[in-house]
Formats: sequence, C-alpha cells, structure tokens
Amino acid sequence: MKSLMQLVSIVVTLAAAFCVLPPAFATNGMNMEGYGPVATAMGGASMAYDNGTAAVINNPSTLSLMEDQARLDLALGLLGPDIVATSPTGQPAKSTATEFFMPAFGYARQAGDYTYGLGIFGQGGMGCEYDPNSWRGLGFDLVNRTEVSIGRVIAPLSYRINEKLSIGATFDYVWAGMDLQMAMSGQQFFDLVDPTQQNFGTASGSLVQGFFQMMGQLPPGTAVDYAYFDFSNSNDFTGEASGDGFAGKIGLTYEISEQVTFGLTYHSKTDLGDLKAPGNSLAFQLDIPGMGRMPQALSGDIEVRNFQWPALLGAGFAFRPTPAWLLATDIRHIMWAEVMEEFSMNFAADDAATNGPFAGSVMDAVLYQDWDDQTVLQLGAAYQATDRLVLRFGFNYGENPISNRFLNCLFPAIIEEHYTAGFGYRFDERNSIDVSLAYAPEVSITSGYGVGVEHSQTNAQIMYSYRF
Repeated sequence: MKSLMQLVSIVVTLAAAFCVLPPAFATNGMNMEGYGPVATAMGGASMAYDNGTAAVINNPSTLSLMEDQARLDLALGLLGPDIVATSPTGQPAKSTATEFFMPAFGYARQAGDYTYGLGIFGQGGMGCEYDPNSWRGLGFDLVNRTEVSIGRVIAPLSYRINEKLSIGATFDYVWAGMDLQMAMSGQQFFDLVDPTQQNFGTASGSLVQGFFQMMGQLPPGTAVDYAYFDFSNSNDFTGEASGDGFAGKIGLTYEISEQVTFGLTYHSKTDLGDLKAPGNSLAFQLDIPGMGRMPQALSGDIEVRNFQWPALLGAGFAFRPTPAWLLATDIRHIMWAEVMEEFSMNFAADDAATNGPFAGSVMDAVLYQDWDDQTVLQLGAAYQATDRLVLRFGFNYGENPISNRFLNCLFPAIIEEHYTAGFGYRFDERNSIDVSLAYAPEVSITSGYGVGVEHSQTNAQIMYSYRF
C-alpha cells in the first residue's frame, strides 16, 4: 500500500504540471468532440457506461460503473486543425497552427459505495495563426493569431445508492488563457468607432474621443491603415491573458435493465474572473498626406471581460444487445448563446510619455459574436472482438453555432460532423491502452466581411491505464 500511495503521489505531482495545458482546438463549438479515447472513438457518447476516469468531464456518476477497485489513466491527444481563410478578392491564407499535443490525467478509487479521485483535463478552445506575409497581414507584416484554452482540475465523488441508481458530482477549478494578435483594416476599425456604423461591433471611451480629436487636426485625406490588438506570449502552454475560477457538475446513471442504462448530467457555467494581460499594446498606423505612414503603439493593460464556458445538459443510453456489443447514444445541449453573445475587451493606456496625448485614456471594444445554442448528437458502438481486443466506432454531429455574419477567421470553431474509430487492448488484468481517431470533414463559411473560412480536422488520442 505504501508503494502504491507513493506512485499515486508522484503521478499527481507530475499531473499538476499539466495544469498549463496547451490549447485544445475543439470541434463542438469550442468543446471537444469527445473526452478520453474510449468515448471519443464512440462519437463522444459517454453518459451511461464506464469510460474510465474521463467520467469526471463527461458524467461523473459513471465512475460507479467502474469494474476495478482503482485505476490510473494517462492520456495524450493530438489535434490537427486545417484552416484556410480566403480574402474577399480570393487570396488564400493557410493557418500555420496545425499540430497541438494535449496531456490528460485521471485517478479513481472505490471505497464501498463511494468512488472518488482526481482528474486534469483540457476542456477545449479555439485558435489559429496566419503568416504575416499573407493577406491577413494587411500588407504590413502583421501577425494574426489566437489561442484560447480552458483547463480543469476536477475532484469527483460518485455514490451508488442501490444496484440500479448512482449519482455523482464534481468540484472543478477552471483556468483560462488567451493570446490575441488581431489586425483590423481602417474600414473595420471605423466600423467599430463610428456610431453611425457599428455593424460588427463597437468601440468607445476617452481613447476613441482622443483619436477623433487627433484626426480632426491632421491634413484632409489622412487614412487609417490598420488598428492592431496585441497581447500574446511565446509560451505554448499558457496565454498572455489569464484568469481562473470554478464550476461543477452533477449526474446520475440508472440501470433500467441488465441490457439498458440511462445517464443524465448537468455542467454549470463557469465563474471565471476577467482575463488580464498587463503590459501589452494597442497599435494603429496613419497614412498622412505629405508625411507618409506613421505607426503608433500605445502601451497599457488589456482585459477580456466576462469570458465564460457555457452550461451543458446531456443525456444518453447504453444498450448491450449481446455480451459482445455495446451501443451508445447521447444528446448534449451546449448553451453557447448565454456566454458568446459578444467578445468584450478593455484597453487602459498607461502614463508612459511615449503614449503622448493618449496617456491614461481607455477604450472599451466589443466584437459581436451572436452564437446559437448547440445540440450535439453522439452515436457509438463497441465490439468485443477477443478477450483482449475491443473495436470502437462512432459519429458525432452538431450544427455550427457561429453566426455567419459575425464569423471571424481568427475564431473558426465551425466544425459540424465527426467520424470516429478506435480500439482498446488489454495486455493483462492491470495494463491496457485505448486509442481513438476522429476525422472532421471540411466546413466552408463566408462571413459578413466577405472572408471565406474552410476548416477540417484530424485528431487522435492514446491512453494508458493501470488498474489496482
């Protein structure tokens, strides 16, 4: 027992290092199509059968269905987005962000009718990066990139009330990270700051007022080449803007018969603080007749206001028509509309002399999002081919929740279909591996700016499990 506890202590310590998870470029909106390779290979369906410690991020009550007294899961995911943004004039820009690795960890132990443990998972996110020499650089070598990531440390507790009914809940510590380097053309910038336009967002505050005062003092014909929001770091694991908070889940499973089990879960909306990025910049460049192009970078602090992960309601059935077959179907309703109506930022210029007349000024900027709630259908099957080998396959569908009008090619979370497959192989009573592969066919959308976005993905996960 002592050696076992030492092993768990070491693994938990290592897993704590995973708290700075790299971004997960997800595919049900910003959610992953599945969590853990067992469920992902079955289209993400996970509400009503034992799918390992991924239960902590799926339906925590399924921990009570675990056949072993204790298990440890170590997983690694590879996410492969393929994104192309095409300008209104037909120029393509391919995202160079094509490979992301994401670790996960889970431990669970039964104690009588109770099951408890610990999990660390990447929830999801979105993002991409475009070459500054592409059209997205606006001709001024501007990098355009986003990384949005959400991770959780999850403490679950599941209780078997009787032979048929189990309930479970989790307490989640949630952290969020974000990088943003976003160039806007002069036309797009004026759409934000001009109250007679504001078709795609708004910008207001003393900085905007000072900008118009400055423009009024410059020669006629002065143009704005671009405006550039810039808060980003070079770390693959943490965002320049960061915040943390809490959330939770509840769930139940009910074994209707020996063949059929029903599962139900509710995930709360997160309670995250504003994502803060001190010591960053907002830049713009003017083209002044007789003087040429004049760039200006304002130093200051940026905050992303009220960024939250949505609530989710999920239900599903697991059906065993024969001992060799498991069929599963889930429906999940993700409540994006409440949290993704708009993307809101605040920039507060500091008092540096280089900020000139803009020192101490502020700007509140909003980009309209107008996401819809998303209902996701997840179908899966598993076949016990031999005593050691399980074959799995599935399908996942959720209609793109993003408004075509307000789609931004830096936030291209528009995937809809997933075709999944995988297997599990048990080496002996204690050791096993599970593998999943998911392919998401290309989805093409044209935004209100006339920008076309094409997005497909090929993702994989592998998990090693040790049973005690």
